[in-house]
Amino acid sequence: MDAIYVGIDVSKDRLDVHVRPSGEAFAVTRDGKGLDALVERFRALSPTLIAVEATGGFETIVAAAVGGAGLPLVVVNPAQIRHFAQALGKRAKTDPIDAAVIALFAEAVKPELRPLPDEAQRLLSELVSRRRQIIEMIVAERQREKRVANTRIRKGISRHIRVLEKELPEIDGDIGTLVRGSPAWREKEDLLKSIPGIGDVLARTLLAELPELGTLTRREIASLAGLAPFTRQSGRWKGKSMIAGGRSAARWALYMAALVASRHNPLLKAFYRRLLAAGKPKMLALIAVARKLLTTLNAMLRDNKKWRHA
Repeated sequence: MDAIYVGIDVSKDRLDVHVRPSGEAFAVTRDGKGLDALVERFRALSPTLIAVEATGGFETIVAAAVGGAGLPLVVVNPAQIRHFAQALGKRAKTDPIDAAVIALFAEAVKPELRPLPDEAQRLLSELVSRRRQIIEMIVAERQREKRVANTRIRKGISRHIRVLEKELPEIDGDIGTLVRGSPAWREKEDLLKSIPGIGDVLARTLLAELPELGTLTRREIASLAGLAPFTRQSGRWKGKSMIAGGRSAARWALYMAALVASRHNPLLKAFYRRLLAAGKPKMLALIAVARKLLTTLNAMLRDNKKWRHA
């Protein structure tokens, strides 16, 4: 029996579905009735893999319904689908065409299935994301405050900054309550914070953005965070290895932790200095520290062991 791959394009009101290799295409409404019909149809099909593109949160209800029914669903990155379509020369863009491209992507790439986040995991991710947004807004408003000459506008910006600064500890309190209220998360947080350079913010960001931490190999977790270098080579030409993709929020948090660890963590400080002594640029050395920090944290959670410096 041929393997069956399904692509779902999500819009505000409906879901366009394409099935490979049969080429069957249909659409259902993005509501309870449509999702029930979709799940029943998928159960009859017994697909090998169902792929849905992340679309600004509209895909959440689809993932919950299809994944909750025990069907093999994976949520894929829109950038991957876009690049895949460009490689195929697909310039036209409609919802049915997008569904067909997603199905073809699932068949060709076979993205790895990962457990869908539960309600608590989604809530933690939303809180951590909101915290990051508030900090970005505070930084942006402070920059505007410095440039504005109008006194009335400057006062308005100052009021907004004070409101955001008041909201920040409230968000931190909600995140702390959620993490410390879960025995599993509390244990993981204590393990992560046992390593010098890891504080509350990074530990909780990793719990939210990298729930797979401790379950993957060192290469897999580095790739997931976008810290695995890839080689650029063609014939005799060889370019510099680069990092790209992955989960940007986790990567940025790890980079900031690497800045701290390269000064205060004895092991990582020595590692960082060895790279600089070997002539490596500072940015490359810091990325290497971030990658080593991540793989160390991954091993600690995998083995359920706290940091111990020999």
